Amino acid sequence: MKNFKKVISLFLVLIVVVTSFACNNGSGSGSIKKITLASGGTSGTYYGFSGAVASRLNEVLNNDMKINVVSTGASKANAQMIDADDAQIAIIQNDVMDYAYKATDMFAGQQPMTSFSAIASVYPESIQIIANKSITSIEQLKGKRVSVGDAGSGTEFNTKQILEAYGMDIDKDIVKNNQSFADSCDSLKNGTLDAAFITAGHPTVAVTELATNFDFNILPVDDSHAATLMSKYQFYTKVNIEKDSYSVLTNNVPTVAVMATYIANNGLDEDTVYKFTKALFEEKSNIIHQKAALLDKNTGVQGISIPFHPGAEKYYKEQGVLK
Repeated sequence: MKNFKKVISLFLVLIVVVTSFACNNGSGSGSIKKITLASGGTSGTYYGFSGAVASRLNEVLNNDMKINVVSTGASKANAQMIDADDAQIAIIQNDVMDYAYKATDMFAGQQPMTSFSAIASVYPESIQIIANKSITSIEQLKGKRVSVGDAGSGTEFNTKQILEAYGMDIDKDIVKNNQSFADSCDSLKNGTLDAAFITAGHPTVAVTELATNFDFNILPVDDSHAATLMSKYQFYTKVNIEKDSYSVLTNNVPTVAVMATYIANNGLDEDTVYKFTKALFEEKSNIIHQKAALLDKNTGVQGISIPFHPGAEKYYKEQGVLK
């Protein structure tokens, strides 16, 4: 009888251990997947937007996942975090995503990061080329003092690629300056710069503030040169900077943009990514952030130059967006 009781006790302990193991490892019905989402600096759009996304999705998917948004150094750091499995989902510029996946440009000389795949393009980050009033076209930047963003930044590579489309070399045909967006606007105002490239969702705070007390042009990227650029770099899309974006504008300005994009570690299961993707688009009206209005399942597949995660692909195929 004593031996029988011991067997029963051991059996019950085994059930508890196995059940606990299953729950702690996200398997079994009713388990909640814990997701770290890498965003950007606390004052930036990546952090605020992703926080709003997580807040809503945690409400509607509370039985499936818990998303924790962490502040990071943005795109490049996020690619590295996903690759190291320190985050399961991240928001990243789609051009930086492409560089990391293919080990080019800012990731040149490194091993390709193929540990992640795409979820969705969520909103455009426009290349805004601001210049003093005497400059009206990109061609006129030749020989001028131009800020190209911080050294090694995505903006610097955007500048290089756009100038190439116009037959110019970033190191030979302009007087290159590496300045932050805020410093670029200050330098344009005080006359120590002629123009600056700014890659950011518009309206951009630094540019809005400049427009309150300084008149400037935003240079267009015309259709012909945009086509040349897009034929070489799949991550670009065409957008307009609407005239009501800044007080200095009287017309819409055509340009190109890279896309803020969600990516997932390939180890994140298909069902979780499917539910994340579906809720991201279906809950857009309940995501409290101005960029949420730009969420669209059709543009969600634009500017993607790497494979989609199977979970995201399943959603897009159900919606008829992908075949």
